[in-house]
Amino acid sequence: MPDAPLILLGLVILAALAFDFINGFHDTANAIATCISTRALSIRSAILMAAGLNFVGAFVSTHVATTIGKGIVDPGDVTQIVVLSALAGAIFWDLVTWHYGIPASSSHAIIGGLIGAVVAARGFRPLQWSGISKILIAIVVSPVVGTLFAFLMMVAIYWVFRRSHPSPLNRAFRKLQILSAAFMAFSHGSNDAQKSMGVITLALVSFGAMPVFHIPLWVIASCATAMALGTAMGGWRIIKTVGSDFVTLQPVHGFCAETSSSAVILTATAMGIPISTTHVITSAILGVGLSQGRKKVNWKVGIRIVWAWILTIPASAAAGYFAYRVLSPFLVKL
Repeated sequence: MPDAPLILLGLVILAALAFDFINGFHDTANAIATCISTRALSIRSAILMAAGLNFVGAFVSTHVATTIGKGIVDPGDVTQIVVLSALAGAIFWDLVTWHYGIPASSSHAIIGGLIGAVVAARGFRPLQWSGISKILIAIVVSPVVGTLFAFLMMVAIYWVFRRSHPSPLNRAFRKLQILSAAFMAFSHGSNDAQKSMGVITLALVSFGAMPVFHIPLWVIASCATAMALGTAMGGWRIIKTVGSDFVTLQPVHGFCAETSSSAVILTATAMGIPISTTHVITSAILGVGLSQGRKKVNWKVGIRIVWAWILTIPASAAAGYFAYRVLSPFLVKL
């Protein structure tokens, strides 16, 4: 029978892959909600494309994983129980928001869960405030940039094609939207799959299996696979909220929202910033909605989404804190 620390490491890895799987079906809407709502792709084709490109995108970079593993807390103050508790808090919040069809951020859920679990175990000292402040700035900046970029792109397209008839224009953009949805799925995998990579590597360093923080290839492949499988499950409730309840979309709108979101996400990935793909695509959809006038936006749904954004880190941090208090007395005896 393996010794107790090895059992805990196994539990952490399983929990991290479970989180990545849940992240996949929770955030499926990020990549495909718009192309399904505009009927650019069938549901089956959209899901298969998103799953495949999420997998491929996960291999692009490990900058975000490094930020998660080293930029939020000091790895030397992290134990297996802390990481397991952080994952439990993040999974709890993801499932709650999925149940109510709210497009909250899985990225911020794992960040909040990690903060709460560390505070429960060690207090506030191990927190890396420079890394946390970078994430908090991105929470504010990325939706603003997503909204503005999509709005300006939509206005530019309206101006360029102002003399074109809507029907052929939408037919053309329905085809272009397949490319933009593929771009969005790829960018989603490039950023979101790295969260679990960082958490698993953090656990490996804590266990002593690795002398320095470095993302192994098997960790990348495992997380990419888990997210792709989760994406293939589809998150229908959130797809409906993002794709039709918030703003009614035509193919040209979906193209602008996906293209602008992808550009913002890939830029953040290159900078190693773990932004929320959910925030970016939702704010981009807001931008294309505003380009048609304020009445085109369902503000009741928008307010519900924003409240979820505000509550995600505090709620998942509280869940991570509570999970540590509950799990620690039992797991410490292993």
